[in-house]
Amino acid sequence: MLTSIAYAAGSSGGAAAGGAGGTLAGLMPLILMFAVFYFLLIRPQQKRNKEHKAMLASVERGTHIVTVGGMFGRIVDIDGDVIFVNVSTDPDKEIRIKMTRGAIGSVYDPKAVAEEKKKKAAAEEKK
Repeated sequence: MLTSIAYAAGSSGGAAAGGAGGTLAGLMPLILMFAVFYFLLIRPQQKRNKEHKAMLASVERGTHIVTVGGMFGRIVDIDGDVIFVNVSTDPDKEIRIKMTRGAIGSVYDPKAVAEEKKKKAAAEEKK
């Protein structure tokens, strides 16, 4: 009778040590999933946000932009966080729109866009 109690006490101590390892092994998939999400989703998004903030800080008068809504224009004036954009395609006419700096989606170079169109047209003619 006395020996069975001693065996029971010894086995419970081993179960407690094994339970701690089981908990760590149970958390390992969650830790791995978080690491995958961080490197595939969170970190690239933070990098894009940092680049976008740098782009917004670098815009100046004369910069050609595309707004978040898809409008093309050229910045004609900047007043702090407010920008005035000329959206007219006629060089003699000026249509100004007032918007915040955060409404800028991207910056583009109209000369590069024109060259790209020429290259595409030349490639289509060769076919």
